[in-house]
Amino acid sequence: MLLLTTTRDALLAPLQSVAGIVEKRHTLPILSNVLIEKRGDQLTMLATDIEIQIRTTTAGHIGGEDAAITVGARKLQDILRALPDGVDINLTLDDKRLTVKAGRSRFQLQTLPAADYPRLSPPDEAAARITISQRSFKRLLAQVSYSMAQQDIRYYLNGLLIIADGGELRMVATDGHRLAYAAADLDAPVEQRTEAILPRKTVLELARQLADSDDPLEIVLAGNQAVFRFGPIELVTKLIDGKFPDYERVIPQAHPKLINFARQPLLAALQRAAILTNEKFRGVRMVLEDGLLKIVSTNAEQEEAMEELETDYQGDKLDIGFNVTYLLDVLNNLSSETVDWRFNDGNSSALITLPGNDKFKYVVMPMRI
Repeated sequence: MLLLTTTRDALLAPLQSVAGIVEKRHTLPILSNVLIEKRGDQLTMLATDIEIQIRTTTAGHIGGEDAAITVGARKLQDILRALPDGVDINLTLDDKRLTVKAGRSRFQLQTLPAADYPRLSPPDEAAARITISQRSFKRLLAQVSYSMAQQDIRYYLNGLLIIADGGELRMVATDGHRLAYAAADLDAPVEQRTEAILPRKTVLELARQLADSDDPLEIVLAGNQAVFRFGPIELVTKLIDGKFPDYERVIPQAHPKLINFARQPLLAALQRAAILTNEKFRGVRMVLEDGLLKIVSTNAEQEEAMEELETDYQGDKLDIGFNVTYLLDVLNNLSSETVDWRFNDGNSSALITLPGNDKFKYVVMPMRI
């Protein structure tokens, strides 16, 4: 039975949109598959890992009968990637096997019934509907997502808090050692404040999929689910159920020492100093004195690196240690030419902000070196 005739690229693009969430090994074999539905000239692909579901629909596929099957997502993706660009492809279904034909190449893949494929049902009633450009949302994700925890016993830290409040969307992520906060204006204000904690895997998938464009992203929050619709893609995800820390209490309000740094030279100096840090603790000392910042790192072999940067700082000498990875993360994910750095003393957290911009804040705890 002929399913459809199309080009390699027309089949590979939607498959790559959904296959990113497919786990290589799963207790349910069908979750390694992608659901392919053919209706007229429309082709729908859907993948899920039970927690997240991505669906995309494309049109313009020629001929064939209507049908629904599931087939190994990674295998089909690897086959299509290995075929020449622009080659025509025939998909046929016979006796529970999907045959992929392209030129003189022919592949037979095992299928499983579409009726057995699990699906997440989108919520019926929405608590909040949010509209924002894909570029703005993607930029917020880049500014905070690196601060999410990984496999923390406090499961709510393994995700990212989004808050829709009035005409503003806020994002917060923390792993207990550092916290990142960013905000952006919404296209239209929401009626009531709404909060949700997105799982780490959902955040990473959105960062991968969203375009750097002004095209709209629609977000629907309802109960324990969130739906993201952009372009031909619909992503449904379960939310993390938990109480996120009160981030406003963590952000320092009155640190007296303010230094403005050129981001790129500071980033380069930290990258060089990081070469000789202890592999386990990754600590660097930052010594501030009049007009000068010294960045010092040592390791177990008694090796030492020292970097010096001129600053506009005038005041008491300050000696404070940080995990250099936490500093590199924030500086790598900002695009501004300069950053403001606020300190109190050697035992207090530091605050990194952008000059003249209150929509980004990064708090990092010191470490003893």
